[in-house]
Amino acid sequence: MTRPGFDNAKYVKLQSQRIRDRISQFGKLYLEFGGKLFDDYHASRVLPGFQPDSKVKMLLEMKDEAEIVIAISADDIERSKRRGDLGITYDEDTLRLIDAFRGIGLMIGSVVITHYRGQAIADKFIKRLEALGIRTYKHYIIPDYPSNVPLIVSDEGFGKNDYIETSRSLMVVTAPGPGSGKMATCLSQLYHEYKRGIAAGYAKFETFPVWDLPLKHPVNLAYEAATADLDDVNMIDPFHLDAYGITTVNYNRDVEIFPVLEAMFKHIYGASPYKSPTDMGVNVISQCISDDEACREASRQEIIRRWYATAVSARQGLSDQAEVRKIELIMNSLGISAADRPVVAAALERAEETDAPAMAIELPDGSIVTGKTSPLLGAASACLMNALKKLAGIDKKLQLISPSIVQPIQHLKVEHLGNHNPRLHTDELLIALSVCAVTNPMAGYAIDQLDKLRGCEAHSSVILARVDEELFKKIGVNLTFEPRYQAKKLYHK
Repeated sequence: MTRPGFDNAKYVKLQSQRIRDRISQFGKLYLEFGGKLFDDYHASRVLPGFQPDSKVKMLLEMKDEAEIVIAISADDIERSKRRGDLGITYDEDTLRLIDAFRGIGLMIGSVVITHYRGQAIADKFIKRLEALGIRTYKHYIIPDYPSNVPLIVSDEGFGKNDYIETSRSLMVVTAPGPGSGKMATCLSQLYHEYKRGIAAGYAKFETFPVWDLPLKHPVNLAYEAATADLDDVNMIDPFHLDAYGITTVNYNRDVEIFPVLEAMFKHIYGASPYKSPTDMGVNVISQCISDDEACREASRQEIIRRWYATAVSARQGLSDQAEVRKIELIMNSLGISAADRPVVAAALERAEETDAPAMAIELPDGSIVTGKTSPLLGAASACLMNALKKLAGIDKKLQLISPSIVQPIQHLKVEHLGNHNPRLHTDELLIALSVCAVTNPMAGYAIDQLDKLRGCEAHSSVILARVDEELFKKIGVNLTFEPRYQAKKLYHK
């Protein structure tokens, strides 16, 4: 298991104060929340000790002043883009976020559909939101964005976007994922506020890249790997270097958009409060890193996982091979490869031994268990069972699930539900194990070990069925698999 490398309590304290300091500069503030506001598992993986919901804890301290605006790209809706960590589409995640915000007492003001150009699927989503009583707005694609500043800052640019009606002093603009148009939403609102005679400011809460870590620090390179589909590139902030003579790290989209923001502030205030993209941020990540090497190693492992995820996506026709090659370049620059992920070799060796799909899981003590395909269980299910047995101190050969339980399930799957594969998937395995726990206490003890798998590493020799993939995500296992299918078919369920 990865050793802690980040002081989360210190982070919440320092980051909250930094945001309050920035809010005090403006009467009304549009605060862009980069990355994931809820469930920032990327940050928790590369900064071991970071809690996925740390950002929410800070917002709750300002909930009476805060109003949430969720931005989602119509292009992402159209192509059913999914969150890599949760496995759900961005439009589904928008609804999940609304429920989550409301559940903790934060006000959801509206949803803005960015990059809108009349996409039919986006229109359906808009109707769905409106039927649920959620206000929606549309922001359009502006030609030559972000280079054509005179057009952008005009009635033909931001002026064509819907003005988002707001009622509070702190507007938190967030999104299901990167590339959703959060910054453009904030800038558009600044333009509309100015047209209405309302003074408003902008600040950026971006977790990555970390501005005061080296450009090639693994934490920053892990961010590049995570956003390979966006073609983001970490770079030295030239504006900050010119203004202060200090080298800081930002990324290309912020650097490209800075002249637009600077021009808007000059138009509104006569001068810009920011001299660089780095000035816009409120990031205190580096001050809270307690073990740099732990974070470096965690980031190297994340880059390898991202390579596998992108390679699988490319195999499925959902990503471009250029994205795979980009991450390979990052890996080469750090001198790492799949060989640095121990579960990979273990899974592939087991698959070669059995001439069938296999899987491996690295347990908290560093030991590795494997699972092979059998008539009763798929490799993922077998590996999960073996892991639970080892964590519970149960002999691997001891049978926890009676064949009298498995056989009716297989009969149901094949004879009544039309499945060709009678083997139990991981969710079916756990249900069967739960049933057996009624009469076999050892089965119940095995189930009680599930929480110990959170944060563990796993690898499969083939692309897993979505049901298995989703279960491992639910229990917090960092799963990768080889970019190949078990069967040579064109259609895979």
